[in-house]
Amino acid sequence: MRIGIVGLPNSGKTTVFNVLTGGRAPTAAYTGGTFQVNTAVVDVPDPRVDRLSEMYRPKKITYARVEYADIAGFTAGSDDRRGVGLSGELMNAIANNDALLHVVRAFEDNKVPHPLERVDPRRDVEILDTELTLSDLSKIENRLERLAVSLKKGKALPTFEEDQKEYDILVRLKPHVEQGLPIRDFDLTPDEEKRLRGYQFLSAKPLLIIFNLGDEAEAYEFDYQHKRSGVTSVKGRLEMDIAQLDSQDDRAVFMEEYGLTELSIARIIRESYNLLGRMVFFTTGEDEVRAWEVSSGSNAVECAGAIHSDLARGFIRAEIINYEDLVAAGSTAAAKSVGKMRLEGKDYIVQDGDIIVVRFNVG
Repeated sequence: MRIGIVGLPNSGKTTVFNVLTGGRAPTAAYTGGTFQVNTAVVDVPDPRVDRLSEMYRPKKITYARVEYADIAGFTAGSDDRRGVGLSGELMNAIANNDALLHVVRAFEDNKVPHPLERVDPRRDVEILDTELTLSDLSKIENRLERLAVSLKKGKALPTFEEDQKEYDILVRLKPHVEQGLPIRDFDLTPDEEKRLRGYQFLSAKPLLIIFNLGDEAEAYEFDYQHKRSGVTSVKGRLEMDIAQLDSQDDRAVFMEEYGLTELSIARIIRESYNLLGRMVFFTTGEDEVRAWEVSSGSNAVECAGAIHSDLARGFIRAEIINYEDLVAAGSTAAAKSVGKMRLEGKDYIVQDGDIIVVRFNVG
């Protein structure tokens, strides 16, 4: 799972990147316009993995992983400027992500000037939303022009039928995007989504808005009624300072002082999973306890394939115990003795927190 972090200059994007990754990327104020991408892959905090590891004492512990990309280079222009804030290089960098985190400045700091002179979170949200939809509109218009030329050649063209289907979808989609509405709000069938996947439309990506607050501020209230979207807040500078402390005891002291029950990385990852429709199942044993990230709604054979293709190819059945049932029972043997282990076939829809043993035979 790869998540891109975007936002206006001096919004605190890199600060949030450091919060999520424990990194130390430079956060000095700048004026924008320089293209740069910082990336880091981090373990997804999961207390269930920790508890399972205590139970099984494995040789190896493997958490689910997420890659964050801090994407700089967005330029804020005047309020009447349209469609010039995203270079081709920047659009490609944004497109190469499964979801986006939009960091929006909601703090005042005279030492860090806002590129548009005053702090206005609502305006900043609208600016980026506009840039993403304008980028998508340009793609739609260009593709429609090319398809129209192809379709004029008639049914003799080998791709005529497929081109016509694509053309019809884009014709329906264009007025929606022209209104400034994100593509993730538009109702598409699974087949239509598949046909449009190659475009990597920016406004189709799940989006989590993160309001970057001052140290003493409360959560920023904002009504954002779009599908596969969410809103949250983070005290960026404070949490970055805490995340970069080497001592767990020191972290605990600072968190208690500021009333933080958890750092934002866990909360933001949970919300990102929900937006992306992802879940986690586990495999356990003396060799390894491992978390596997898959799409919600995956069946047993698909999850077996995530572990290894041979398990899917030779799938016989899956032995399933849910995490909560296992912990309540105290051990795998105890869970089996009280009937908490189930035998499921390939069509079983795996639930978040299921612990799976795949029985298979590859001849």
